[in-house]
Amino acid sequence: MQACKKRTLYKTVLLVFIGLTVVLFGSFSHHADATTAAQMGADAKSKLNRAYNKTAAQIKADTISTLNRFYREVKGAKELTSSAKALLVMSGITKAGFFVGGEYGQGELQVGGETDGYYNLIAGSYGLTFGAQKMDIIIAFMTEEALNQFKKIQGWEVGVDGNVAIIDIGGGKRIDTTSLKDPVVAFVFSPQGLMFDVSLKGAKFTKLKK
Repeated sequence: MQACKKRTLYKTVLLVFIGLTVVLFGSFSHHADATTAAQMGADAKSKLNRAYNKTAAQIKADTISTLNRFYREVKGAKELTSSAKALLVMSGITKAGFFVGGEYGQGELQVGGETDGYYNLIAGSYGLTFGAQKMDIIIAFMTEEALNQFKKIQGWEVGVDGNVAIIDIGGGKRIDTTSLKDPVVAFVFSPQGLMFDVSLKGAKFTKLKK
């Protein structure tokens, strides 16, 4: 009888010890996995910046080219530019090979026609849909509040920190700036022309040091 009690006590202590070991090991593994994931994310961003990095002069040249296309292909584009508080011009957004379905690019924020900073765009395979291998994006901030919100958030994400309305002006129509109600609007160009059936949801913009 005494021997049976000792064996039962031994089994109980052993089970408690095993349970604590599993909990502690699981907690350690979870922390290690989170740390590893964070490091992998940082490494991926670093690789993207190195592979697709542009100088300030290159970004400015691309901005001029994209704006000239905007003025040439969209009626009323210059009037919209005059009404907007700022323009974020992202030229040559490309499919990034570092992660499946991802897009990456760099561009310039202009306030009053002058450079106010340089930004990158990073987007994973979720949300953001372009359907093209390369595109140019012009985002117009129509209110000071929307612009200030964008500038104060490092890593401003469409659909989380703010919404962006894609402007549909098919059939050669002219932009009517007086009828625009959205605080942030965008125009997306593929090599073939202005795109309408697209979403910028999931696109994240981060200010660069240049």
